Amino acid sequence: MIQGFVRGVLAYGKALGLIRRLRLWFYVFVPGLISLVFGILLFSFVWNFSDNIGEWATSWYRWRGEGIANTVGSVLSGIIVVVLSVLLFKYIIILLVSPFMSLLSEKVEKHLTGDQTTTTFQVGKLLKDIVRGLSLALRNVLWELLLTVLLLLVSLIFPILAPFTAALIFLVQSYYAGAGNMDFTMERHLSFRASIQFVRSNRGLAIGNGAIFLLLFLTGIGFLIAPTLATIAGTVETVRRLE
Repeated sequence: MIQGFVRGVLAYGKALGLIRRLRLWFYVFVPGLISLVFGILLFSFVWNFSDNIGEWATSWYRWRGEGIANTVGSVLSGIIVVVLSVLLFKYIIILLVSPFMSLLSEKVEKHLTGDQTTTTFQVGKLLKDIVRGLSLALRNVLWELLLTVLLLLVSLIFPILAPFTAALIFLVQSYYAGAGNMDFTMERHLSFRASIQFVRSNRGLAIGNGAIFLLLFLTGIGFLIAPTLATIAGTVETVRRLE
């Protein structure tokens, strides 16, 4: 698992080299523009509503220590809104740029394998891939949301465990983010169930890929290139393991 994690991280260096070598700038700029527009909209929402949610949650408390309760409620609501917003932002961005990422993954795989065949466009196959991708994304987001909420509740009930639950939340989100990035390659080779099993067998790789993906999101500007880099990095290692 540790070896897979390291390879998942180091694959980002290979991704940067492939962008230059294959001139994949279109797949950098267009998804980056989409991420920027949606990121601005989501940031505005978080900025305007995190305090309002905290005030609503503490409005029911009218006893001694009300001021402290309001402060704690505002801080905790802000943390919860940020965590859930990052989760939501991640999946919506993946959904919006997925058509570009599928084409990018296929292009990178053909370069890696030396496959020179031309892919013909088929509406039926496109619809099938979309349904499969949405089904897997829905499954992942439900599991990730469930585990994240449970860990947040644990941190609220036992504040002393907050550092540990925060680390676990990061690992959970990294795992499912990496799974989504790897699926742009798996969708061409594996069935729905086989893809789930493949990721389980390569947990370290998924976490390594997803960890850098999330860290890029959290830098404030890295989210502009995160989908592209993560897709290429995921493709490099997924192709290697499939072979």
